[in-house]
Amino acid sequence: MKTKKTRNFWKVFSSQKILYAMSLPFVAWVFVFNYLPLWGWTMAFQNYRPARSFFEQEWVGFEHFITLFTDERFYLVLRNTLAMSFLSLIVGFTIPILFAVLLNEVRHSVFKRTVQTVTYLPHFVSWVVVAGIVTKMLSIDGGIVNDLLLKLNILDEPFQFMAQGTWFWGIVTASDLWKEMGWNAIIFLAAIAGLDPQLYEAAKVDGAGRLRRIWHVTLPGIRPTILVVLILNIGHLVSIGFEKQMLLGNSLVVDYSEVLDLYALNYGIGLGQFSYGTAIGIFNSVVSIILLFIANGIFKRFSNQSVM
Repeated sequence: MKTKKTRNFWKVFSSQKILYAMSLPFVAWVFVFNYLPLWGWTMAFQNYRPARSFFEQEWVGFEHFITLFTDERFYLVLRNTLAMSFLSLIVGFTIPILFAVLLNEVRHSVFKRTVQTVTYLPHFVSWVVVAGIVTKMLSIDGGIVNDLLLKLNILDEPFQFMAQGTWFWGIVTASDLWKEMGWNAIIFLAAIAGLDPQLYEAAKVDGAGRLRRIWHVTLPGIRPTILVVLILNIGHLVSIGFEKQMLLGNSLVVDYSEVLDLYALNYGIGLGQFSYGTAIGIFNSVVSIILLFIANGIFKRFSNQSVM
């Protein structure tokens, strides 16, 4: 049996050797930038000093992890990370699906293409620019939001949105939604485009209206795509980056804006505690892997959909 499988492998390899050769640069890229840096995880178990060689480092075992789990700041940062992650998962995952479904129902092709282009263009705008736009819009000095609320007599005086920690999570979530909604909807639009038109015709013949066709044809048809994207998003719950939090945050809302990646950056690079920063990164990666396997296992068991 093993010999037969080996022969089949080499037969496929021989017939598709050009495709394998084309994939080699990407395999090398993944290895160099994703797997080779894992060697740096050893710093989390050392009192790492840049001037010393690997064998001259002082090994301290799990000392940095113990410090991490006994630091009250860590749990505050973890709270912020999970809160913004869940908000992003709920809002940034469901609204692009709704947007893709509604855009698919538009029959005017020019208007449809225009809307799709306008909504996914912000994806290519740097977070530096987006943060500047959001900050200016919410400013108390000429900000369009405050000016509008004052003219509508909803506010008596300008409100400092960017100085309120309780508003920060909502501001980040809304900014991320505006920036990524159109881009995230592309994969769902592609899945909808792959559905058999005869299914819609059959539903229409049976008397199903537009909403019924969406509920019984469109959504079940893109269900595998939705589940795969959901699994991948769950795996990134604690790995949400730090750019938008760093650019939109300030000293007044730091207790709500600091996330795990920013926490690791501040300690690892800002304070020169490279080993402690590496320990934070390891925690982040391990939790992401565990969440990915759990989500994949649950969906594979109950829906027969998985990414592995």
